[in-house]
Amino acid sequence: MLNRDPSSLPERKSRIITVANQKGGVGKTTTAINLATALAAIGERVLIVDLDPQGNASTGLGIDRRDRILSSYDLLTESAPIGDIILDTAVPNLSIVPSTMDLLGVELEIAGARDRVFRLKKALATAEARQFDYALVDCPPSLNLLTMNAMAAAHSILVPLQCEFFALEGLSQLLETVGHVQATLNPALDIQGIVLTMYDSRNNLAHQVVEDVRAHLGSKVYRTLIPRNVRVSEAPSYGKPAILYDLKCSGSQAYLQLASEVIQRERERKAA
Repeated sequence: MLNRDPSSLPERKSRIITVANQKGGVGKTTTAINLATALAAIGERVLIVDLDPQGNASTGLGIDRRDRILSSYDLLTESAPIGDIILDTAVPNLSIVPSTMDLLGVELEIAGARDRVFRLKKALATAEARQFDYALVDCPPSLNLLTMNAMAAAHSILVPLQCEFFALEGLSQLLETVGHVQATLNPALDIQGIVLTMYDSRNNLAHQVVEDVRAHLGSKVYRTLIPRNVRVSEAPSYGKPAILYDLKCSGSQAYLQLASEVIQRERERKAA
């Protein structure tokens, strides 16, 4: 649980970034935990909210299932306050609201609630949550009530996009959903950026996908390309972000570069 007294800390205004893509297997959770670790490594206080019933972000940060006594399920059903749910991780400056399979039933639990789409937004507006500089929300690979909660709460959305043939087709559907959320639930929601993942420089198709995405979305696409990397794939089985498992591997170095880009975009946004 959160082991700091919020009243003893200066209150910040967390920047809430939702990491989402309705397509599975695009590196969404890997991006969330490694970007969070990189931000924490440069001194930012970061909270991950695991909204995927599979709980891969929680597992990837070494949170044992037996320690997930309270979870994001309790957060959305308002069974417990966020301060009681937050767990510290082995990464300094990085905490998590873990997930359990209970989340599979949360839509039925809160379906009749008028504020069902805003439960996460309410939780992240509390003093306990506002002690963090960044809150990264890891979504399930679907456009359901969990993802809608994440988008309604967020300042921006970060989209991992796999360098494959159908990438743009899936992205267009997601961007339509973002537009709907902007029009109905969260007018301030912005596209933080598109992260191209699983890039293989030996593959001509990957080059073509990068060119197509950049042609369609221009500056919204991050310069950093996240490569396919065995060490990044191995890291979750050890309960560690790739950056801790093997800092020197190409995947870890790419996520550090991505964190630098995210920080730079935040500076430009604040200066605008």
